[in-house]
Amino acid sequence: MPSVLFVGLSTVDVVYDVDEFPATNTKVAARSQSVFAGGPATNAAIACAHLGSDAALVTVVGRHALASVIRQELEKCSVQLIDLNPDFADAPVISAVTVDKAGNRNVVSANAMRVAAPPARVEPELCRQARIFMVDGHYMEACQAWAAAARASGTPVVLDGGSWKEGTEALLSSVHTAICSADFMPPGCSSRNEVIQFLKNCGVTNIAVTNGSAPIEFVFGQSSGSVRVPQVDAVDTMGAGDILHGAYCHFAAMGRDFVDSLTQAASIASESCRYAGTREWMTHFAA
Repeated sequence: MPSVLFVGLSTVDVVYDVDEFPATNTKVAARSQSVFAGGPATNAAIACAHLGSDAALVTVVGRHALASVIRQELEKCSVQLIDLNPDFADAPVISAVTVDKAGNRNVVSANAMRVAAPPARVEPELCRQARIFMVDGHYMEACQAWAAAARASGTPVVLDGGSWKEGTEALLSSVHTAICSADFMPPGCSSRNEVIQFLKNCGVTNIAVTNGSAPIEFVFGQSSGSVRVPQVDAVDTMGAGDILHGAYCHFAAMGRDFVDSLTQAASIASESCRYAGTREWMTHFAA
């Protein structure tokens, strides 16, 4: 049984390293290209597994030829796949990513709405056995159903709050911990304090808001504070937030408290920015 469950998006990422981003109606030659599995929940699950947790990913992959990129990488990284629609015949979600010499990135991606996810089929035993459960808000019906089952089983549910999505407010009723980006803005909120108060009003116990290399602000029960993000010479920031979420889940599953898990995860996410892509850091960081 996996100790950490992830529900959400899986993509095929095509990544180009360029000297500078192309201007309108121009073409640039890439210094390198790579193709690998991506998506918030997928990157988080792979990071979590690399750090030593037994991880499983609930997503849509399907049977298109390109889906083998995702399947093979999950297998290579020891992440168990639970495919919500194994008969899906169209291409999976594909993202085109360009990264410049400063580590900045541009992304064009089809979102999960174009991929058919049938009514969520939950496996309650997996929810009961897991120590930590994470959702990224993509395939929202599945996130809601699995999160509700996890919450009912007493398993803490973590939200990767990259952005506000339709259905997020209902999902929050099952969420114990929310780790959100600065782009996460619920309706009616215009500041970080308003976001934190909104989440507290929804019953979220532990809250963190990230903002790139700036300190992570958190609320932990009745206490609050910030976690310093280690400063590095960034080569590529792609996937750093996903890696933070996966690392957090790993440490939380080990029984560490919220702030300690967040601190350790921030260190690993920062370290990942020293390397290109979302996997190279793993060759330099042994679990």
